[in-house]
Amino acid sequence: MLPSDRPSLFSVELRTAAWGELVAWYRDVLGLRVLVRVVDDGYALLAAGDTRLAILARPAAGPVSGRWSLGFEVTDLDAVHTRLVANGSEAAPTVHPEGFRELVVTDPDGNRIRLFAWADHHA
Repeated sequence: MLPSDRPSLFSVELRTAAWGELVAWYRDVLGLRVLVRVVDDGYALLAAGDTRLAILARPAAGPVSGRWSLGFEVTDLDAVHTRLVANGSEAAPTVHPEGFRELVVTDPDGNRIRLFAWADHHA
């Protein structure tokens, strides 16, 4: 397969019965930028670096799965941590010998979110 034939991940779709709350959390707490928001269709597309997170309103979204988590690289983990604490999170950053700091939290639906920053980004 040639490199030009390889697919590029455009988005990850997250289905939820709490669409408005989840869109607000990813926008306000994690700081993702909303690209498209169609309230009547229950659809939001948020920028997450080179990939996007699509949040879809679904009354029967299904149970939370421990098989996956969303991993976000951030420049300022302390700023994200401050927003998380202000929104009720008790998670604290951990330092890894591989050279990064990490926070593991759950979004309002209970999905696992991993946030990390390379140590050289920490003041």
